[in-house]
Amino acid sequence: MGTATSSARYTYRLRVGTAAERLLLSEWDRCRWMWNQCVAQSRAAYGRGEKIGPAALDKMCTTWRAEHAWLRAGASIPQKQTIRDFGKSRLKAIKDITEKVPMRRRTGLPGLKKKNLAAPSLNYTRNGFRFKDHKLHLAGDITVNVVWSRELPSVPSSVRVYRDSLGHWYASFVVVTEAQSLPATGAVLGVDWGVKDIATTTSDDHDLPHPGFGRNASAELTAVNKAVSRRRRPKGQQQSNGYRKAKRRRARLLKKVSRQRKDYARKWAKKLVRDHDCLAVEDFRPKFLAKSTMAKKAADAAIAASKQALVDMGHKHGRTVLLVHPAHTTMDCGHCGARAKHALPLGERTYSCIECGAVSPRDKNSARVMLNRAGLNPDGVDRGRPVQSSTGKAA
Repeated sequence: MGTATSSARYTYRLRVGTAAERLLLSEWDRCRWMWNQCVAQSRAAYGRGEKIGPAALDKMCTTWRAEHAWLRAGASIPQKQTIRDFGKSRLKAIKDITEKVPMRRRTGLPGLKKKNLAAPSLNYTRNGFRFKDHKLHLAGDITVNVVWSRELPSVPSSVRVYRDSLGHWYASFVVVTEAQSLPATGAVLGVDWGVKDIATTTSDDHDLPHPGFGRNASAELTAVNKAVSRRRRPKGQQQSNGYRKAKRRRARLLKKVSRQRKDYARKWAKKLVRDHDCLAVEDFRPKFLAKSTMAKKAADAAIAASKQALVDMGHKHGRTVLLVHPAHTTMDCGHCGARAKHALPLGERTYSCIECGAVSPRDKNSARVMLNRAGLNPDGVDRGRPVQSSTGKAA
């Protein structure tokens, strides 16, 4: 059997000079104009009751470049890739509407990208970039220095050049990687997501407690937000250097918290993947928590990022990661499979089964239910009834 391969992104910091940054921002202005034109054409076609496909948008790109000399001054590859990205985003949103996907899971229709709000991002296919003298050469005579923190595992098929909130430029290459197999352990694990603890598992040694990175930085973040608000000038007036410094300080603090969460989740995911062959993970979507009283703590927990880190780490090392539907996890018993008639109140943290009499912490029971539903627990069942004895009572 051949080695399993998959696509991955390798991201590197870029050292961009003044001239290169000016060219990149000019290219971004052209791509942003293309995107906004696609949005306008799509909305006009919808108003007329017509459909507009990717092929029609590609033809429009050729027409727009013929009509505007300033568009022809830039490379055609990132402009056409912008139109293709718009087409994919629009098709995904229409598919969600057609299939009646719940609103909290839908991908919204693409909207306009404003100059001062949208972060610069350029996509290049393989014909749009090359390497020479350890530098990245992009279409349009743009050359940037790459901080090669690690070697690329294969020849990249595309690259996305973007700028973050701190003004730093990065290049994200799409490459083909081989699975880095780990020794088999024969162990399985169930994972349940929460807010008090980010993740509760069937093993006490692999739970993920809430680190509170956002809470630890809340005092400093409050002071920075006050400085930004105090130094903001009315709309239409040029902002001061103090306002820009305060905004940059806030962005640096938020970036630090984001990196802390990502590093914390990746280390935990590596531990789980190293110690277990198969993981049954709750397919929890925490978007609805943003409208609840737990919104602040849920945002600090970064459940979605932790789940994605676990899935990516499993794929990287060839482990099996099964996403289990989260419905009724607090109503099912992790031992006998019986389902309660009513949902367990949020304030009640202990689960007691009325059928088999099992008593366990609420989250531990849900983690065991994950194993049962994934078929990884030979002694468990999925939504089954307890075995009845001759007396009619649960055995």
